[in-house]
Amino acid sequence: MTKAPVADHTDDDNDTRIAPDPVSAVLPALSALGAIASIAAVNWVAQDKTPDRSRSKRRVVVALRDLEKCCLGLQEIFKRFHKAQKLFAGEGAAQSSPLKFGVHGTRAGPAAIRIYHQSINDVASMLVLAAQNSYEVMAAIEDGDIDPPDEVFYGFGEAQDLLNQLILERAALKTSVETGLRVAVKLTALVQQLKEFREE
Repeated sequence: MTKAPVADHTDDDNDTRIAPDPVSAVLPALSALGAIASIAAVNWVAQDKTPDRSRSKRRVVVALRDLEKCCLGLQEIFKRFHKAQKLFAGEGAAQSSPLKFGVHGTRAGPAAIRIYHQSINDVASMLVLAAQNSYEVMAAIEDGDIDPPDEVFYGFGEAQDLLNQLILERAALKTSVETGLRVAVKLTALVQQLKEFREE
């Protein structure tokens, strides 16, 4: 009597559970980029500092350095999304489905689930830090501690437009991941430029 051949199981075969919705990781990562891109608004809504307004407790150079770290961290997150396309960019019909909850369910093994949970942790951290650091930088611009030219603000505005287009066009998850990576790279370069216009 011959034995039946043993199937060669992959990691995904060993655990065929539905992965958590990737939009719950990608959407807040895009929001973190949006928090940084909001620096664009300072160019047209900023007002002169009032005498009683409190100043930041951190030095400008520290806020800029931390914001740059956020941008680099978001680049790495979107690279991870792009690399794990089965999990974060859908496959088959889901690849062209819009950025919408509940339409990107896929089977995933333990390794993919670990990537998802690590991504959620990293995104949550980046969202908080991006919001805090971009606010500090905007306050420094209003206070005159950073004095960038209009072109830099336009760059932040272009990043905002790219993110807004994803929402307006109901872009596919794959497109959202690719655009997010492009915006993260763009914002990193813009924050690095801001450092050149810091007032001594």
